[in-house]
Amino acid sequence: MHPGAGLGGDAGQARAAAVIGEALTRRAQELTAEGSPFAVATVVRVERPASVHPGSAGLVQVDGTIEGFIGGHCAQHSVRLHALEAIESGLPLLLRIVPEGPEEAVREEGAVTVTNHCLSGGAIEVFLEPVLPAPRVLVAGDSPIVAALRRLGPDVGLDIVAAQDITDGVLAPSGDDLGLVASRKRGAAVIDELRADGVAEELLDRVETPAGLDIGARTPAEVALSIVARIVEVRRSGATSGERSELARRDR
Repeated sequence: MHPGAGLGGDAGQARAAAVIGEALTRRAQELTAEGSPFAVATVVRVERPASVHPGSAGLVQVDGTIEGFIGGHCAQHSVRLHALEAIESGLPLLLRIVPEGPEEAVREEGAVTVTNHCLSGGAIEVFLEPVLPAPRVLVAGDSPIVAALRRLGPDVGLDIVAAQDITDGVLAPSGDDLGLVASRKRGAAVIDELRADGVAEELLDRVETPAGLDIGARTPAEVALSIVARIVEVRRSGATSGERSELARRDR
């Protein structure tokens, strides 16, 4: 939770260590243990006048709560908004906050520059590093495909959890994605059986069968690869967070 060497260019204090005290460190550990996503915001460069120093750090939670000190109210608005963006994308972001410049944010690869006229004349750069829990994937059964999933999943950041003891509870009324490993014919038959058993149609609509991308997979390892690829596709194609938009409107 500290900037790497040289990050932020001509920072006043080269390689300044992030000022994360024991309390903030414990809080980060608690959030990690809870599986709650958050972002570490570290000030890496300052142009005076500014109320923070290189190395000042804070934590930004998904509800917009900021713990620690990374600047006054003006800077916090931009840090909060773009930290939520980093959490949503899962990618780190270098945020430059300047007092004068174009009204629209200027984006480069891995960085964004925003104008905030509320600043007192200085400028700051903040490195936003998302800390995300590994998405949990429940797998039922002990087939070779499941074994292959358990090998492949961790390599793309998935927490593969065996769920052999789950029966009808699999179709829980939540937003979780569901996939059934079966041929199209067998998958349709299973859906019909569940429908006949009274499973709600809105739950059946969430079941993707055959599970995985259509890559012509034949072997268990190839089927597992197609499923992992589909999970990655779903993870990376999410819509813009409504919560972040609401926070942006609230802070204007």
